[in-house]
Amino acid sequence: MTQGMIFLTAAESYDRMFGLDWQLLADSSLTLIAVFVLFFCMSYFLFNPARKMLKDRKDKIQSQLDQAKADMEEAKSLKEEYEGKLKNIEKEAEGILDAARRKAMANEAQIIAKAHGEAEHILQRARMDAALEKQKMADDVKREMIEIASLMAGKVVSASIDTSIQDQLVEETLKEMGENTWLS
Repeated sequence: MTQGMIFLTAAESYDRMFGLDWQLLADSSLTLIAVFVLFFCMSYFLFNPARKMLKDRKDKIQSQLDQAKADMEEAKSLKEEYEGKLKNIEKEAEGILDAARRKAMANEAQIIAKAHGEAEHILQRARMDAALEKQKMADDVKREMIEIASLMAGKVVSASIDTSIQDQLVEETLKEMGENTWLS
């Protein structure tokens, strides 16, 4: 009988294990209530702060993405603005270079005109100097003629020659000097 008892005890426990009795229902209910209470406590003290932290992180990342997008848009607009300014700078530089070229040409023309004026002034001065030098030479020739004439007069007086010889000497002297000397 020992064997039959073991079999019966096993059968009873088998019935009890799958059988619904009040004790099993009470234990299951209490376990279920404990799980729900534990779930709500963990939700309140653990899951909600974790969700809040994740939501805050998500919001922070979204705001950073929005800020990055806004910064990209601003950078793009600044790039376009600077490219426009670079094009304008190139045009302005070309204008400045053109103005500088025109000014250089005007300065060149002014310097050339001034040089021509100075050259003309130098030529006029050289002509005046040449005319003065010519006048001086003419005066020197006249002085020499006067000296020669006085030497001749001295010879005439010292030789006591007659007037026909004196006229002949004057005529010869004038022919030697030439008529151009008296005319200039």
